Parts: sequence; structure tokens; C-alpha cells
Amino acid sequence: MCLKGFLKRGERPLTWLNKLQIAIVEKNPQRIDELVADMPAFEDVDEMQSAASLVQEALRLVHTLKDETGETLVKLQKHKDFLESTTNVSLNKLDITS
Repeated sequence: MCLKGFLKRGERPLTWLNKLQIAIVEKNPQRIDELVADMPAFEDVDEMQSAASLVQEALRLVHTLKDETGETLVKLQKHKDFLESTTNVSLNKLDITS
């Protein structure tokens, strides 16, 4: 198979590796997803090993971000529950303020 058939617009595997590195450093899960979905075919063993290492690091990053998001959601829910419990709710419909 021809390597160029797998690459977008003549993109070289090293360019793809650099883009993935940048996406990891920027902690950009959307860009990581795009790059992994369009992974080129590698003919060089060193490039394959680099890609495997970067994908593994990207996976760790995505799991970390997922865990952080889950923790943030739990904290927000606790704050919301606290605020709702401290709100003065009047259930009496006959309250008259004048």
C-alpha cells in the first residue's frame, strides 16, 4: 500500500505526531479525538512507537480530564443542594406582605 493514500492532503506521519503532541500539551480532547480518528499508516518502526506512546499519553490525559469533570460535577451538585436547603421557601399561599 502507498503511504500517501492514508495521509490527508499529503500530510507526513511526523507532522501528525507533532500535531498530536501539541493537542496533548494543550489538553484538547476534541483535537486528540480528531487526530486519532485520522491516524496515518506508519511505515517506520520509530514513528509507530512514537505514535503508540503518544496515543497512550493521550488516553491517560482524557481519563484524567474525565475524572476531573466528574469531581467538578459532584461538587457543583453539593453546592446546589446546599443552596436549595438554605433558601427560605414559603409554602403558605396565604402569606401577605404589605
